[in-house]
Amino acid sequence: MKALIIDDEPDAVEALHLTLMETCPEVVVAGKYTNPEKGLAAIRALRPDLVFLDIEMPVMNGFQLLEELGDLPFALIFATAYDRFAVKAFRYSAVDYLLKPVNPDELRKAVDKAAEKQQIDRAQLDLLRRQLYAPDSKRFDKIALPYAHGYTFVELADVMYCESDSSYTKFFLASGEMYLITKTLGDVEEMLSGGDFFRIHKQFLVNMNNIRSYVRGDGGYVIMPNKVNIPVSRIKKDEFTELFTRF
Repeated sequence: MKALIIDDEPDAVEALHLTLMETCPEVVVAGKYTNPEKGLAAIRALRPDLVFLDIEMPVMNGFQLLEELGDLPFALIFATAYDRFAVKAFRYSAVDYLLKPVNPDELRKAVDKAAEKQQIDRAQLDLLRRQLYAPDSKRFDKIALPYAHGYTFVELADVMYCESDSSYTKFFLASGEMYLITKTLGDVEEMLSGGDFFRIHKQFLVNMNNIRSYVRGDGGYVIMPNKVNIPVSRIKKDEFTELFTRF
């Protein structure tokens, strides 16, 4: 697999290259660039299989560099020093990323995913850019749900609830549609934490804004807009009722 590294920090470039040689010997680094304009020219000339790209660079940032290209027939992994809020933006848009300093195990996983994907989806990049640079109040209003041949982009407000299905998760939408993704409900809960979603049961994560009513009982249950009843576990009851009264 032929790769390029484009990052304005020389130390970061060398550290990534060294970790690649130690962890991913099948990846051949054909070029390393601290100047994004030279990196852009190299992409056009060398036609890499994989590009490691920083976002915040002088003169031309990572998004501007990608806009200069037509088709993007290569896999992309962003290498970034962003904070946890930006990390959530990467997860919502399903764009591959590595945090600096790069962890070898995470690098190995990212390269394996890149070998399967082999190209960039511009809609994912547009979603990522919007979420990274939007005011906090407007962040994370949409999520990219992966499926076998691409991604479905869904408004979070339209998600009624998520249900665990072994190592998969089902997303149930207000429209009646259902999407199955290859992530556990625990992974989804971590990604959606801090927003309007709450894990009311080991099997279910609900959008608090979409609960139609709550019926008290041992733990009780909630009724969703599609008339599905979802149980509230006893251990979650107090926390849930406290949250429920705020919505």
